[in-house]
Amino acid sequence: MKLSDFDFDLPDRLIATRPARPRSAARMLAVTHDRLTDAHAIDLPSFLAPGDRLILNDTKVIPARLSGIRKREGPDGVTEARIEATLLEPQADGTWSALLKPLKRVRDGETIAFDADLHATVEGRAEGAGFLRFNLTGGDFDTALAAAGAMPLPPYIEGKRRADAQDREDYQTIWARATGAVAAPTASLHFDHALLEALDARGVERSFVTLHVGAGTFLPVKTDDVRDHKMHAERGVVSDQAATEINATRRAGGRIVPVGTTAMRLLETAALDDGRMADWQGATGIFITPGYRFKICDALMTNFHLPKSTLMMLVSAFMGQDRMRQVYAHAIMQNYRFFSYGDASLLMPGPR
Repeated sequence: MKLSDFDFDLPDRLIATRPARPRSAARMLAVTHDRLTDAHAIDLPSFLAPGDRLILNDTKVIPARLSGIRKREGPDGVTEARIEATLLEPQADGTWSALLKPLKRVRDGETIAFDADLHATVEGRAEGAGFLRFNLTGGDFDTALAAAGAMPLPPYIEGKRRADAQDREDYQTIWARATGAVAAPTASLHFDHALLEALDARGVERSFVTLHVGAGTFLPVKTDDVRDHKMHAERGVVSDQAATEINATRRAGGRIVPVGTTAMRLLETAALDDGRMADWQGATGIFITPGYRFKICDALMTNFHLPKSTLMMLVSAFMGQDRMRQVYAHAIMQNYRFFSYGDASLLMPGPR
């Protein structure tokens, strides 16, 4: 498989920079093997049956984007440099890995001041990232980060506008609980209380799992042969309760419908080969491409993804490459909005 197999031309005007309001007013393209139906997220219950189960990612995005000042004394006095940091994940030794821009402006042992109450010492650099040890920990760190940080919007939005106060609400699901993501599970951003109430009335069940989405989700694929791409790893948990609920739904004949590629990747990592689910925790670097045999997922609600991305490969594996070309051609023709703040698709390949 070549990277060019997953390319398409997307007009810049279709890249969404703000979400729909209300959330469930976003458009949704419902896809089967032989039909495309233009709908809205609020219509999701009509495409599901009583006893189907949605799988929702309850990770919570942290305000991981920081701007600070590095000071250095030299023969000509004190020089300053502005350093942008995007926190990636906490390390076992208490430091945080972070993307630092420009990385060449910092040295090990230097301090970066992000706010009056928040600063960090650089304790190493490796593979394009730095390791920061902050002056605060626990709840004190969370409070200071909330004051100093901004939501880590994807680069295709940041290139058009800076994150603002509204993004603290917009770029977070309404059920976010487990702190640790630096990117949102964006398919879940279409859900509001009105949609949840409609799903309850339809008899659609839901379970929560956790996958802490990392900044690696935005990294481009740089290998022409996609099989040579190394997937980033992300930390996840499937609780015993969630596994029990999923297994009960499958025994009763209901469908398992992850909301978002993050939930799908976690389920496919944790599922046993016979399609049963077990509780699980760890790091997953699963890379789903055409030819993959899905073990547990029956349908998928997801946004419209970047050309030549690993997510485009995943949906192509789920529905077929030819079908996804048709889906994206229709979405572009009908002016669906793309990427994190964009519209949704509901992919239903049918019995496997």
